[in-house]
Amino acid sequence: MASQTTHGVAGTPKATKDNILEIGAAATQSFGPIKAICAHLNAFHVYVSDPSRSVEANHYCTHLSADVRQCLIYDAPTNPARLIGVEYMITPRVYETLDKEERKLWHSHDFEVRSGMLIMPNPNVPNAAWEVAETEEMKEVIGLYGKTYHFWQVDRGDTLPLGKPELMTSFTKDEQVPWDKVKDRDERNGVETSRKKEARKGIEGVEIHEDADSCWEE
Repeated sequence: MASQTTHGVAGTPKATKDNILEIGAAATQSFGPIKAICAHLNAFHVYVSDPSRSVEANHYCTHLSADVRQCLIYDAPTNPARLIGVEYMITPRVYETLDKEERKLWHSHDFEVRSGMLIMPNPNVPNAAWEVAETEEMKEVIGLYGKTYHFWQVDRGDTLPLGKPELMTSFTKDEQVPWDKVKDRDERNGVETSRKKEARKGIEGVEIHEDADSCWEE
């Protein structure tokens, strides 16, 4: 493995010719799938193989249909950012068509939404105004099931995506959450999870299928 790193990634900084190629491609290619991204969500993912580990996840999501969304997961909301995983989100009616073993791979979003932990960062709009739109979107997200794999374990300092993909899940209770990480995230984004929790009190909780969130089964 290369000993030099750039922005936490193995290798040397990009050459001038790479920058020129990027500028030319951006001016002439369409990037259709990327331009279809319509939402940026920020939350925390938990390693199913070791629930004591969690990592901040910036989701850039596209709606494929009324029942299916797909999200690219980055370690940061700024460029350059490392693509560390993917998440697929489906509605309950699709989830219920899956077999039992498949359903165990998916997690709920009820706690993330109602705790205020799941946010839609938007530094360009005042929080008070943005929270209205954000809360409306949370009413849709709360009932979705997600299936997430991370390829790059940035939380342990890896400079490349090493090993097998890791199945990830979400927090489902207060006592599972590393609130210091949440506080740090909030400060960087100029938001308050506790305030969002209050703003979402009117969002009705959903009934979570017994096969979801299997990581937390006792």
